[in-house]
Amino acid sequence: MATVKKKQVDVGEAVGIVAAQSIGEPGTQMTMRTFHYAGVAEQVPTGLPRLIELVDARKEPKKPIMDIYLEDDCANSYDKAKDVAKEIECTTLNKVAYVEEDFEQKKILVTFEQTELDAEGVSLAEAVKRVKAVAGSHASAEGSVITITPSVTSLRNIRRMTNKLKLLHLKGVERIARTIVVKGKDGKYFIRTSGSNLEKVMAHPKVDSSRAYTNDVQEICRVLGVEAARNSLMNEIKQVLDMQNLSVDKRHCMLLADAMTMGGDINSIGRHGLSGEKAGVLARAAFEETVKHLINAAVKGEDDKLIGVTENIIVGQTVPVGTGLVKLKMKLG
Repeated sequence: MATVKKKQVDVGEAVGIVAAQSIGEPGTQMTMRTFHYAGVAEQVPTGLPRLIELVDARKEPKKPIMDIYLEDDCANSYDKAKDVAKEIECTTLNKVAYVEEDFEQKKILVTFEQTELDAEGVSLAEAVKRVKAVAGSHASAEGSVITITPSVTSLRNIRRMTNKLKLLHLKGVERIARTIVVKGKDGKYFIRTSGSNLEKVMAHPKVDSSRAYTNDVQEICRVLGVEAARNSLMNEIKQVLDMQNLSVDKRHCMLLADAMTMGGDINSIGRHGLSGEKAGVLARAAFEETVKHLINAAVKGEDDKLIGVTENIIVGQTVPVGTGLVKLKMKLG
């Protein structure tokens, strides 16, 4: 019992400052390298760019990737895993057809390649139907060529329609650009993807939904909730530090993840997130945009309760940390 008590954090310990220092100091030694993910041909940011991406709570990572684990019968067979990968990989119109603009005659020509359609496993009839659904009554099909004459014939509208058609989803899971089958350390096969769509991938019958993983923390929050996002954030931060051979205790990463997710959503660290929402006026003003915070506080008539470290340093009082927490009253007479 005595040893357990020794391991506990002391009352008044400045855990936030210790965590900030423990992550910030090694963070200055990080490289700006990107890491090449085997087989997916993706330059995935690691090191400082990835850490900044995580603490800024970006809407989506620069290079989203997924690791999709399969049910046992598929995980033990390369061919079955390959079939699942083909089912998941997204096929867009520009993979199976040439989409050309004819600015003189103000029309768009979509020419299907039968060999590409066969390779991707898409039927010509289905592809034509999808294109017609987007183009509406302005499309006319002759064999494997569709001619689209937009109602608004401005060059900008033709280009917009062309770009929309090129990215038209025909088959597979949307936003999964590429897939590769990888053999894990346990000898079982899993699928690594470029692009992420956790909700649709988890619904696939041959995917082990309890182990599907994406590096997009915001998507995890949307699909699985804030507790899952908190765990993911903690693991991602620790992984970034470990890849750089920087030994930081995971409790510091846990505290950072907890601070970012305590409001029920993922909040960034910075003037638009945690630092800009501190309770004390002086603490907010000491960080960034000093004049703005002071003027807003004056307009609203805010009080500063002087509960934090920064505020007390500014007014010259004892900081409420460690022995500074102890308040002693003495009754005279």
